[in-house]
Amino acid sequence: MRVDRLVAILLLLQRRGQVTAAQVAEELEVSERTARRDLEALLLAGVPLYSVRGRGGGWRLVGGARTDLTGFTAGEVRALFLAAAQASDATPDVSAALRKLVTALPEPFREQAEAAAASLLVDPQRWGQSPLAHHPPRFLDDLQDAVIRGVQVHVGYVDREGVETQRTLHPMGIVAKGHVWYLIAITDAGRRTFRIDRISAVEPTEDPVDRPEGFDLAASWREVADEVERRRTPLEVRARCVPDGMGLLRMVLGDRLEVGRAGDDGRVEVVVRGHNEYALAGELAGLVEWLEVVGPPGVRDQLAWIGRELVGRYDDEDALPRGGAEAARARRVNRPRP
Repeated sequence: MRVDRLVAILLLLQRRGQVTAAQVAEELEVSERTARRDLEALLLAGVPLYSVRGRGGGWRLVGGARTDLTGFTAGEVRALFLAAAQASDATPDVSAALRKLVTALPEPFREQAEAAAASLLVDPQRWGQSPLAHHPPRFLDDLQDAVIRGVQVHVGYVDREGVETQRTLHPMGIVAKGHVWYLIAITDAGRRTFRIDRISAVEPTEDPVDRPEGFDLAASWREVADEVERRRTPLEVRARCVPDGMGLLRMVLGDRLEVGRAGDDGRVEVVVRGHNEYALAGELAGLVEWLEVVGPPGVRDQLAWIGRELVGRYDDEDALPRGGAEAARARRVNRPRP
């Protein structure tokens, strides 16, 4: 069930006190069957709802018609906002709906609801082809609870060389990158990112975190992800691409492509990031009809070498079937140039 629809149903219940499946369906522009399934899913998930049968019946929050959501417990509020934070299909309207919902909560619940909504970020794109962790790491719930409560934690952490150290962290938020979980925390050395599956022990404290003013989890993660991508793809290649080839470049290169301005000849200046000269030249060799590499010289040399090897292996006209040599020469003559 989409989170934006879940939140909309709760807001509808708050406003009207009682709704029927038909009213929910009309309001959210879904089928009555879908609306009924959503209401039942909310009930099964522990939201304090109940249904009234018969004429004049419908769905109500526990406690009857009211103007706030005092039927919620603190745990249920946290669960709802964590669900919203984890939903990768949530629309931009979800944030606005959650802000409205917070104003309807009893005062004691608001701080934890807002903390829960800001504690988790889902980034569905994986880094490279690293193995996926199919199960949440052991201490995920403990760390998420520390983020929401705003308390420091003592942790044991095993680095990539297998060395374990003890640290005191100010947890700021949790990010799911593909199926790998990360903790963003403040340390004595500044902001750091920790893989949660490398954390060997967690001991929460009652000391409050020192949260930087204006800290934003999404913005902080973008900085981390950009830095990781720069380290993974340190080589930058400058090139010019004909306009007709830009769609293919975006499809093949994804976020490793940076698009600049168009020159006087109409070709677009681009920058492509990669691991090394040989690997990147191999990728770009298949785009030669649309792309001219300007630099660095090492990549141009690799492309020239690849071209000579391809010609030596595949341009043996004597080995072509009858009529093949003429067709090959015609393709070379008529091939569009970048």
